Amino acid sequence: MLLDYLPQILITSGIVALAVEVAILGFATFILFFLGLGLLATGLMMQFGWLAVDINHTMWSITIITFGSALLLWKPLRRMQSQPDTNKIESDFAQETFQLTGDVNSGSNDVLYSYSGINWKVRSRSPLVKGQWVKVVETEVGVLWVEPKEQ
Repeated sequence: MLLDYLPQILITSGIVALAVEVAILGFATFILFFLGLGLLATGLMMQFGWLAVDINHTMWSITIITFGSALLLWKPLRRMQSQPDTNKIESDFAQETFQLTGDVNSGSNDVLYSYSGINWKVRSRSPLVKGQWVKVVETEVGVLWVEPKEQ
């Protein structure tokens, strides 16, 4: 009968819900996370004999644990989710070096560099002169920010 395997079914369903929330949805919504906690905890309590194995106890336990975990964890999880990522992302441009075809500063728009079929505007926070070798340190939409290349 199905009730003979109810704890195992709940544990498996809880693990699947948690995996889907984290791996597929990227922890964007917390609904499956809270439901997965309720399913997993209920299944484990039944497996260890702390909760009777019947539908009534199952439904109440899943409901209480799901809502309880949502009440306790909602704010900390939202706070964790809203923290900005300050890590700089290394791009393909990180090792790109080239020689300048004109003078460059932070507002220059006349020096272009062709890379991957796109003409990029070259800018620098410090003034650089024509013929100087530079390396790309940051990118924006259509703009390569460069610094002098150390010899």
